Amino acid sequence: MSDDARETTGMPEATLCGVIEVGGSHATAATVELLGSAARIVDSATRALDPALSADELLDGFVAPARRLTESLVTRWVVAMPGPFDYERGIGIFGDVAKFDALRGIDVREGMASRLGLAPDRVSFVNDAAAYALGEWAFGADTRASRQVCVTLGTGVGSAFLDQGRIVTGGDGVPPDGWVYPLEFEGRPLEDTISTRAIVADYERRTGRSCTVKEIAGEAADGQADAAAVLDRAMGALGRALAPWLASFGADRLTVGGSMVRSWPVLVGALRDGLAQGGAPGRLDVTPSRLLDAAPLLGAAHWLRAHDLPASA
Repeated sequence: MSDDARETTGMPEATLCGVIEVGGSHATAATVELLGSAARIVDSATRALDPALSADELLDGFVAPARRLTESLVTRWVVAMPGPFDYERGIGIFGDVAKFDALRGIDVREGMASRLGLAPDRVSFVNDAAAYALGEWAFGADTRASRQVCVTLGTGVGSAFLDQGRIVTGGDGVPPDGWVYPLEFEGRPLEDTISTRAIVADYERRTGRSCTVKEIAGEAADGQADAAAVLDRAMGALGRALAPWLASFGADRLTVGGSMVRSWPVLVGALRDGLAQGGAPGRLDVTPSRLLDAAPLLGAAHWLRAHDLPASA
């Protein structure tokens, strides 16, 4: 995978911005160069995170990869952060989502800005799944979809709805905030069925063995029945839960990203079946992420440029 990508918005001169992508178990920092119609990851670093750490430990962990970057001229940062989060104010709303509980009510913008040696107004926030979706929309396909939905699978289920590359967070046909993780399947939150912890737990219940999702996917590819059944149940549930929203939104493309998508061949069949059973649009283009880990980094930079990044930043 190349870290270079093309997009269509012109820009008179090169601009550098910093991106921090916070995942459920890691933080990645990158310097992204924006030049005319190009976006390029210049440098990046990643650090593992324990989402159960204290607030100060989490904030230290978020910015630690940024200190490892070689580019020292970056004075504008955007943070791709999972929800629930107050992106405008930079305040954590976490709670009852099995991650980052210590940041609930914490001024994350102030905490990160002070650690980066910047004023708070030099740090912006965007939803991580929205950043992923924007990266895929702007750089990850040969053609840009009119109405695209992106879901990211990993420690949770992230999502974003895009209309011509604009993030849609409300209105007819879109779940509140564009988030699908609160949706229910068989009376339980969707993440209780389709997430790494849910898949690992289901497999252990069936077999008595503890394996990673990657290992489960490998067994499914080899024809192991229990592994295949676990993944089929999870992906079928995802398809059935998403289908009504894809139909009401009028989506013409569904992109699936996140760590689990590396096992796409053993996921897509059950997903398509679930989508069909749930009434998804028949013309829907269902595709895996092309950019993978680069998607949220490039997408966050794209978002920052579109919102408030001048050429002199």
